[in-house]
Parts: sequence; C-alpha cells; structure tokens
Amino acid sequence: MMSKTDEQLGVLETVATFDGPMVTGVTVAPSGRIFVNFPRWGDDVPATVAELRDGVAVPYPDERWNQPRDAGDETAFVSVQSVVVDPQGRLWVVDTGSPMFQPIRTGGAKLVCVDLDTDTVRQTIVPPPDVALPTTYLNDIRFDLRRGDAGMAFITDSSVHGPNGIVVVDLATGECWRRLHDHPSTKAEPPTDFRPVVEGRYLMQRPPGAPTAPLPFGSDGIAISADGTRLYYCPLASRRLYSVSVDALCDRSLDDAAVARTVVDEGDKGTGSDGLESDAQGNVYLTSYEHNAVLRRTPDGEYETVVHDPQLLWPDTLSVAADGYLYVTANQLHRQPSFQDGADLRVRPYALFRTRIDATPVRLRG
Repeated sequence: MMSKTDEQLGVLETVATFDGPMVTGVTVAPSGRIFVNFPRWGDDVPATVAELRDGVAVPYPDERWNQPRDAGDETAFVSVQSVVVDPQGRLWVVDTGSPMFQPIRTGGAKLVCVDLDTDTVRQTIVPPPDVALPTTYLNDIRFDLRRGDAGMAFITDSSVHGPNGIVVVDLATGECWRRLHDHPSTKAEPPTDFRPVVEGRYLMQRPPGAPTAPLPFGSDGIAISADGTRLYYCPLASRRLYSVSVDALCDRSLDDAAVARTVVDEGDKGTGSDGLESDAQGNVYLTSYEHNAVLRRTPDGEYETVVHDPQLLWPDTLSVAADGYLYVTANQLHRQPSFQDGADLRVRPYALFRTRIDATPVRLRG
C-alpha cells in the first residue's frame, strides 16, 4: 500500500503564477521565503527581483534597488537572470547588466549579496572587464563556502555573441577569474549535432527579416556535487552533461589548459536542458525543455523522470528546498517572437511549480 508521501511524488503543484513579465530564477530560503526574478528581455519589468508574499511578487529588497539609472548602475539591479540562497542563508543576485542581451557596461554585471535577516545589501562584487567581457551573460551560480576565507562562487557565462566559460569568485576578496574560456564543453553545439524539437517544432532563432539561426546559448545550467568535488554544467544548446574539478577551478596556479584536463564528458543526457540542480543525496536534476519534464541523474549515472507535465512549458530554473520539494519555473521561453518568426505565442500566466522529492539541499559550508 502506498503512503501519502509516495502518492505525492511525481505530482506537480502550482506555487504561484505571473501575469506580467517572464520569470526565470527561483530560490527558497531555509525559512521558506521564496524569491524570483524577471530579466529585462523586452517585457515591462516593474521589478527584476521579487519576493513572493501571499503569492504576490513584491520588489526585493526594495523598489529603489529595482530602478537602475542606466545599464552601468552598480547600486541597482539592471537585469537579473538568477537568484540563489547560499548555504549560510544569504541571497545572492546574479545581475547580467545586459537588458535584451546587449553589451554590458562596467558596474551593470555584478553579484549582489542580500542579508535576509535585515533585508539589506551587504556586498556587491563587480567582475573586472577582463572577466565580465562586453559579450558576457552571467547566468546561474553555485557555492562552496568551505573554500578560501569566505567561500567560492561559480557562475556560468552563457554569452550569445562571445566566448562562454565559468567565472570563479572569491567571496572574501571579490577577486574574479575566468575558467574554461571558450572551451568546447561550454559552447553551443552546431545544428548538425543538436536539433532541439519543442512543441513539435525544430527550435531555431527566427527573428523577422533575418535568416534563421541555431540556438547560440552555451554554458547555462550549473550544479555542484554533494561533496563539492565536481561542478556540473551544460550548454543550453546541447544534450551532453559535463563536469570539472572544483579544486582545479579554484587553484590560481593552474593555467586554463590544466583545468580543462579535469573536464569529464558525463555523457548524453537525452534532452536539451536549461537548469541544473543537485541534492545532498548525490542526485543531479535537469530540466527537459524538449519533453516538458524534470529528470534526475542518480549517483550511479542512471536517468529517471521526476515529473512530466504539459504545463512545464520550458522548465527553466530548479531549486531544491529544505521542505523536501524541488521548485521549478516554467516561462514559455521558446514561444518568444525571436523563435517564432516575430509572433509572440506566449500565453500568460507563467508559473512556479514544485514537486516532492524527499531530498535536501547541498550545503557546503565551514
């Protein structure tokens, strides 16, 4: 006889819906507070970072931080791609500084830490121009707070028009450096090798008046192993999963070629993925935008379906929460005009879902 908990596994629950701009990121604090973000991709975005309060997205930490003066404003959020609560319960905001994927300005692309006890900004880290290149698109972030004096952060650069890679950040000093710069494992696969089909249609960029082009997005999803030894990542335009040694990423004495020698091709995951996540039990979770699903890669390398539902129209970001649920946003990214010959086929609302997994978050802290 199945227990009530067993019956809940594989069930998709609606947490919140959004009638305004597209949602990408989600994160859940140990207290249960939920934060989301809305990049400035062309929709009217009143707040690019918000907290869900009684199902309503409220500008966070306040309205001022969501009203930048310009694309180089270091004191406000320009266009945020992801929000993640770290193992110490602080909220980190990854600001691309790149509305509409435009070239960034110094000060716009940054990493911002918010103290959730006081709801105030405690630290801002601005990568230098040789790390956050004009073409850089900072995407998602993971942490190991046991390394260095205050921990290390790892961010994917999923640039559309320039080299991809991983940005490493020393949270104590604010020092940043690039790894796997333009490495093949971080780059979008050519259309001869990767032809994604979403809602029955081969997905390509189809801007009006311009020739069609394959998906250009490189390193996107990112997850850290439960023991902190490996960093998993995948290009959005690929069905392969890769990992790299975290020791190598953090060792400044190594050149990029030595870091690249620690890259492991973890094999074909059978689907295009946007978001990655991991749990303390050694599983890695992957969104499947081709199949309206979330998958799980078990510690022995096998894949299984966590949840499949037609409502998961482009599952984007994943977050494992302390309540035993996996949270996932669905934003219909593939229905944007740039992929549909200029027609906007998105149907609001967008959604935040969750499904029970009975697992706990990875908490790498000293």
